Amino acid sequence: MQLGEKLAARQARLGVIGLGYVGLPLSVEMAEAGFTVIGIDADPRKITEIKAKRSYISDVPTPVLDKVVSSGKFDATTDPSVLATCDAVSICVPTPLSKTKDPDVSYILDAVKGIKQHLHRGQLIVLESTTYPGTTDELIRAELESSDLRVGRDIFLAFSPERIDPGNRTHGTRNTPKVVGGITPRCTELAVLLYSQFIERVVPVSSARTAEMVKLLENTFRSVNIALVNELASMCDVLGIDAYEVIDAAATKPFGFLPFYPGPGLGGHCIPIDPHYLAWKLKAHDFTARFIGLAAEVNQRMPELVVEKVTAGLNHQGKPVKGSRILALGVAYKRDVSDMRESPALTVIKLLEDRGGRVSYHDPYVPEMTLENGSMASVPLSDDTLRMADCVVVLTDHSSFDIPHIVANSRLVVDTRNVTRGLEGKFGERIWKLGAPAPAAQSYALAESA
Repeated sequence: MQLGEKLAARQARLGVIGLGYVGLPLSVEMAEAGFTVIGIDADPRKITEIKAKRSYISDVPTPVLDKVVSSGKFDATTDPSVLATCDAVSICVPTPLSKTKDPDVSYILDAVKGIKQHLHRGQLIVLESTTYPGTTDELIRAELESSDLRVGRDIFLAFSPERIDPGNRTHGTRNTPKVVGGITPRCTELAVLLYSQFIERVVPVSSARTAEMVKLLENTFRSVNIALVNELASMCDVLGIDAYEVIDAAATKPFGFLPFYPGPGLGGHCIPIDPHYLAWKLKAHDFTARFIGLAAEVNQRMPELVVEKVTAGLNHQGKPVKGSRILALGVAYKRDVSDMRESPALTVIKLLEDRGGRVSYHDPYVPEMTLENGSMASVPLSDDTLRMADCVVVLTDHSSFDIPHIVANSRLVVDTRNVTRGLEGKFGERIWKLGAPAPAAQSYALAESA
């Protein structure tokens, strides 16, 4: 049976390299569609959890994982030799940046070398890891074709960017459209056939380079627009205007405007990192990506602005940062997930500690974390914890936080997520909000208007 026939009949054996936030949900969707799937990961702890039918990814409920493992449709291993039995392989490994902000594609290359050792005729390889335009064609194709097999004739190669949004309860792997671009038209055709078996809409594009660029555009768009509203928040701090009120009012326009909201900085694996892949690639063409660089500069400064807001709030109460007890609420990069990758909360905590603050944190999704100077455990969110803190900084807006109760039992709350909206009138100078006038200025303005 040819590869296309196997895919259409869902009789192909699929491999997924990398079982993190992208690879595990992808594997489960494949298995639920009826494919036999084998996951490969270098971390033996993940393999142990999968074999025990326990999910370590919030987007994959444990009962769902249990079902596909128990049915025999999904298994996992650290041994890449199982790739020899796979008809198609998806690569879902990390693509971080080096300290110099250059792309680190070592995980991709390691995965490809593992595939190459077990490569066979009629096999489809799809890269999902975000990277710069040309990676699939220039790096992966060259490595695979160093054997006697040729892409488009003997083996097939494509790029299909992951679009996972951890914690999103509306859009997951199945109902998020999948962009696919192959090295040749036949590569695209087979990759589309694979993904269309378990994803509702597949969007083919003309090449792997185009598909790579699609992902970078998506996240550069978000990075630039978030930088715009983050700078707006700084402007509004200076001008004594509530940035959130401005954005919400602008969002009433039914065309030509898309609301983004400020925050303590960018986090996650995609938005803070992906634009740098594009900027790095363009340097070789003597092209400077000015929007990308400026957006990164604005977004990277946000943790400093949060610390300045904490400092101002404490000073208003006659206290310095040094020696003050500061409780950070939330260290994950976004609400209702445990993902801490590139979380701005970590930078805020470090800056406060550098100024002598006595910082603790609470996060229901992160019971313990490792910092440069050691580990730190989440403290209970009790009334005593709140009352003992000189300042509570809301850095992640987890839905489990009872904000009115937190504000009522705190001396000072610095809000970086606009979760205290509607409470300002009741709690007066207790709330200091990023992107809004200082409470003292608000009180003065109200008195003047009266």
